[in-house]
Amino acid sequence: MLLAIDCGNTNTVFSVWDGKAFLCTLRTSTHHARTADAYFTWFSTLMKHYGIDADISDVVISSTVPRVVWNLRVFADRFFGVRPLVVGKPECLLPQAPRVDPGTQVGPDRLANAAAAFDRHGGDVVVVDFGTATNFDVVAVDGAYVGGVIAPGVNLSLEALHMGAAALPHVDITQPERVIGTNTVACIQSGVFWGYTGLIEGITTRIKAEYGRPMKVVGTGGLAPLFAQAEDLFDCIEDDLTMHGLTVIHAYNKENGSI
Repeated sequence: MLLAIDCGNTNTVFSVWDGKAFLCTLRTSTHHARTADAYFTWFSTLMKHYGIDADISDVVISSTVPRVVWNLRVFADRFFGVRPLVVGKPECLLPQAPRVDPGTQVGPDRLANAAAAFDRHGGDVVVVDFGTATNFDVVAVDGAYVGGVIAPGVNLSLEALHMGAAALPHVDITQPERVIGTNTVACIQSGVFWGYTGLIEGITTRIKAEYGRPMKVVGTGGLAPLFAQAEDLFDCIEDDLTMHGLTVIHAYNKENGSI
């Protein structure tokens, strides 16, 4: 079985892939000081809880937080006896190399999204990925990542608003019943929800116009289903897109003998 690990700025996701489907998906907070032993204790406890006998033979890692990669490498080596494939490292082959400015380092999560979007949709895709940042990943017809947009994430914006304005409370994001709020919480929720709805619609419209070809818009990440309720923003929502991309990249490296 393959253990796919996607480490973001806020959360780290572990998914066990049996070659046909994900058996489980687990989340923990990202912390650079978490040791290999702590990862295994948490992982093995949840495997027992869900009754899954995970015979891990391979590990693939995507991390936007470089400081955690070492302990994840030790975790894979010590407890599964495998050398993990780390997306973004020189030894990791990609189905299609990104086409960006020389010297630009593309985030491994964006490379995984591109691989998944091409595998499932054949390219000409905009992936809108809701995380700590809201990323727009543009995937060409041949599967190459060709650029995108980075905007502050929804929760990050809420937290900044709360910290920067002492009189404003921290609120949970939800779709308000009306645009015009009649209390402070409703006003904030309306501003964030409809503001990000406009941001998504506006940026994807401009990307399509600049790209010059018909494109599919795929939403992923925790808040994608929430914003899909408001407008016809996405052609589809795929919660496991990044994790699927990791399995695609791992399979490509297996087929080409790099692991």
